[in-house]
Parts: sequence; structure tokens; C-alpha cells
Amino acid sequence: MSETYLTVETTATATFEVRGSEFLGHVAPVDTVDDAESFIERVRAEYGDATHNVPAYRVPAETATERRLGDTTLLREYSDDDGEPTGSAGKPALNVLQQREIRNVVAVVTRYHGGPNLGVGGLARAYSRAVKDGVDAAGVVEDRPHRRLVVDTEYDDSGTVRGVIESADVAFDADYDEHVRFEIRVPIDEVHDLVERLNDATSGRIDIDR
Repeated sequence: MSETYLTVETTATATFEVRGSEFLGHVAPVDTVDDAESFIERVRAEYGDATHNVPAYRVPAETATERRLGDTTLLREYSDDDGEPTGSAGKPALNVLQQREIRNVVAVVTRYHGGPNLGVGGLARAYSRAVKDGVDAAGVVEDRPHRRLVVDTEYDDSGTVRGVIESADVAFDADYDEHVRFEIRVPIDEVHDLVERLNDATSGRIDIDR
């Protein structure tokens, strides 16, 4: 079995106020740097009127496809102060993720400035609390590295493909258009078996992008 790690269970937001400033701690599980950056951009777009949107994340530096099974996962750790005084926002946010030993996670703390200045110490405490509260709201779970598979099939085989995927008890999304596309999130040590089952069930009449 592949390595396990701690991450957040779901996307969540926690909100509180400190001396007139409102803080929102947004947290989400992600598998790649691209996923983390996409989440950050979505938060910035949704809260574009905020004074600051401070990001932090800990995610694998390589995708599951690039890593070989059994390799040690190297993490990319990133944070940014987004205009707050240096070291008062991004680093405290990232420190929470490090101290909780969670990975495959992204956090963005939104701040609406109000009231008196909080000072560097006050800001650090507020940004730390926002991430802590966000993580607590999302919940912490043990997980395994996953790989994303995309399966394209004709409608005639779509029921068979869906049945195999559902029997594997993995997360997936289905898009029924001109063809049927399944996007599947599979533990990397189960990928080979699932691909074989899908090909066997359809006599190879599917396209799998992994």
C-alpha cells in the first residue's frame, strides 16, 4: 500500500472579527500545485473587494503521474503576504499547515480591513487563527496519494464503465455529451487494477488518459 498522509476532508470557510477587521479562512483539499493555484484564483475572484487574500499551501512538487510508486513525496510549500507587512500573514498561515502536519491542502485567508491597525503580532495571530479555524471546519482525515484518470467511452459502454467505477468505490464525475467522459480520482496503487477491469469489461473500447 502507498504512503498515507493527513489532509483536510472537504472545502470549508471559517469567519471571525478582530477589532473591526473581518477574517475568512478558506481551506480545501488539493492534489497538485495547479489545483492549489486554481483555488487561490477562485477565492481572489470571489472576494476581489477584500483588502487582502493571503495564500498558503503544501502540495506534492510532482504529480502522481510523474512520481514512481514508492518514491518519497517532495512537497512544495508556498505562502505570500499579499501586501501585508512582511512575515505577518503568509508565513503564519503556512506554519499552521506545517505544525498540523497536513499536506495536499491549500488555504487562503481573506481580510476586510476595519478598525485600528493590528500590528505585526496581531496580524500573525489573526492569520494563524483563520487557517486553524478553517482546518477545524474542514476536518482532518488520513488519505493516500491519488491519480486522476479520464475515461472516454461511447454511450453503449457507458453503463458498463460506470458500474466498474462504482464497484471500485472511488470518487468520480461523469459528463454526458457527444461521448461520455468519466473523471476518476484513484489511489495510485489501485490504478493498474482498475484500468485492467475497465478494459476487460469493454473489450478495450475505451480511451483512458492517465
